[in-house]
Amino acid sequence: MTDYRGLTWDHPRGTRALRQAAAEFSAESESHGDTLVWDSQPLEGFESHPIGDLCARYDLVVLDHPHLGDALEAGALQPLGPLVGSGVLNEWSRASVGASYASYAAHGEQWAAPLDAATQVSAANRARLPVLPSTWQEVLEVTADHPVVLSLGGPHALLTFFSLCNALGEPPTAAVGPPLVGNGTGLAALELMGQLVRHLDPETATLNPIALLRLLAAEGGPAYCPFVYGYVNYSAQPAGSPVRFGDVPRLTPEGRLGSTLGGTGLAVSRRTVVSDALAAHVRALMSTPSQCVRFPRYEGQPGRREAWLDARVNEASGGFYADTLATTEVAWVRPRYPGYTVFQSAASRLLREGLLSERPYRDLLAELLAMHRDSVRPFPACGAP
Repeated sequence: MTDYRGLTWDHPRGTRALRQAAAEFSAESESHGDTLVWDSQPLEGFESHPIGDLCARYDLVVLDHPHLGDALEAGALQPLGPLVGSGVLNEWSRASVGASYASYAAHGEQWAAPLDAATQVSAANRARLPVLPSTWQEVLEVTADHPVVLSLGGPHALLTFFSLCNALGEPPTAAVGPPLVGNGTGLAALELMGQLVRHLDPETATLNPIALLRLLAAEGGPAYCPFVYGYVNYSAQPAGSPVRFGDVPRLTPEGRLGSTLGGTGLAVSRRTVVSDALAAHVRALMSTPSQCVRFPRYEGQPGRREAWLDARVNEASGGFYADTLATTEVAWVRPRYPGYTVFQSAASRLLREGLLSERPYRDLLAELLAMHRDSVRPFPACGAP
């Protein structure tokens, strides 16, 4: 008998469906001899604790794709192919939303299952702003009549900057050598952010997406946020949520949707001796019944496109999935080199403080590019210790 332990993040979206499935798995231990319990920690804990240390203590770990380089450098994960089979991986690849599956792939191996799909989308209070802006000009028009917020807390100032660079047509690079982004695109993205920052209540600048969405839902709060990570929990509520989600605004009517991929993957630690029952449980979590029924029922946010297109799932979620699918399908995969998340935190703080203090954009961009140049490293050659 093996008592497996998993680690996820401490929000209903990250815990309820996994714990409900684990309870069923453990209840069947007489037939297969295994149990599974999920611990949780704040999202910030994944930033402050090296992923290698977490994998040394847990059998299953829910992680973000930017941690992949650190995990592979530490030799902390085992590839999923030998555990679930190539046919299953191929099916996951075809079925997952956008680049969710690809974001956990490296060196011909799949290192995590695309359990949960998310990206930066737009959000508004339904009563205060019944129609979401579709272009940046419309966003600026909203600021004339309504309070707005911009996601700048934690790593999100940098992620919003990345989304705007993508909307401008120049995705940032993770390669060693080239600058993170060209001067023209970087300055344009900062200018766009500055157009909204000057309208912000400074007290909102350090809030994470969950706090921003709660603020949007509250009476007397802001009306709109153009780039914030989507949480179905704030769209699907029994009494009808005051928050509505939609695609991010395009910079021009014919412009591209620019967004930065989030979501989570389910990884297996290298230390874990995986039983047939545990491998079957991982496959079951990614199956149509689990992703289309269990996850929506227990406040999860599935990574399977089938769920995002399901009429019943959309009806129960206030249209969250259908209204944000176009943005999620084209979302950009963040860098995954070792040490990237340290850069992400420091660079976001730089942008947040620089924008709030009205620092010249050229100086701000120059420091950001230098910070990236000093941090970027080659992706690990393999996942072996």
